[in-house]
Amino acid sequence: MSAPFRFGVNLFHPASRAEWVEKCRKAEQLGFDVLGVPDHLGFPAPFPAMLQAAEVTERVRINTFVLNVPFYNPVLLAREVATVDLLSDGRIELGLGAGYVQAEFEAAGLPFPSGGRRVDQLAETAATLRRLYADPDYQPRPAQAGGPPLLIAGWGDKLLRVAAEHADIVAFTGGTATDGGHITVATPDATARRVEYVRGLLGERADSVEYNILVQAVAPGSERGAILERYAANLPDDASDLLEDIPVLLVGSPDELADRLRERRKRYGFNYITVLEPAMERFAEVIELLR
Repeated sequence: MSAPFRFGVNLFHPASRAEWVEKCRKAEQLGFDVLGVPDHLGFPAPFPAMLQAAEVTERVRINTFVLNVPFYNPVLLAREVATVDLLSDGRIELGLGAGYVQAEFEAAGLPFPSGGRRVDQLAETAATLRRLYADPDYQPRPAQAGGPPLLIAGWGDKLLRVAAEHADIVAFTGGTATDGGHITVATPDATARRVEYVRGLLGERADSVEYNILVQAVAPGSERGAILERYAANLPDDASDLLEDIPVLLVGSPDELADRLRERRKRYGFNYITVLEPAMERFAEVIELLR
């Protein structure tokens, strides 16, 4: 039996408190289940933005999508997360990533570890959070028993092994990234291989872990050519033939996209779909069909 769909949207720059409040409330009204806050320099700090989002909404969950884990001390991070979970009445999901943009580390005056070391830091952080929140004497006490659910995002073998060990939600990034931040989108077959790899690692946990995919663009069929042009540097060589089937893209009418997401849930197990803020209203039509 397929897991029920959940829908998230990553919200970006607020020009003011009023604009942020309006965005959060609008996303909830449009039917989204989760509001995501990214963690990049030049964007709002995640935890204050999350707490404000929780304060002005009623139903949606709030997540970090995703924290740049090497920026944080694990013990201090645990305190931040527990506090936000407590003050939001347990509406937090914690998204964790290994970080991939070297320029952000340099701007923060931080060393940029190797990819392997960044993944090790993510594993250490996940284990620390689990350990601290399992301690009945830990304070501040998160509202959710054991702490917020962990979403771990990645694509490579080592990071997906960490996700399979620690995550409640495995978020597939849908492609490979360079240290400069350039992403190359994966084909449908490559995505299927990544999913099968994780399923094999999960073992007995396979039925209790959600699969998330971050969709980079939602567009009508009339914009197919524009999408090919806009993402030319990120797409595989045979993208023109595969475009409608690439998991991180949604191109077509609302009915076509709803059918495509049902197919992707069946093939890959993607029941938790996250889109970017510019696609929020367009994707809301698809949500309505999938409810």
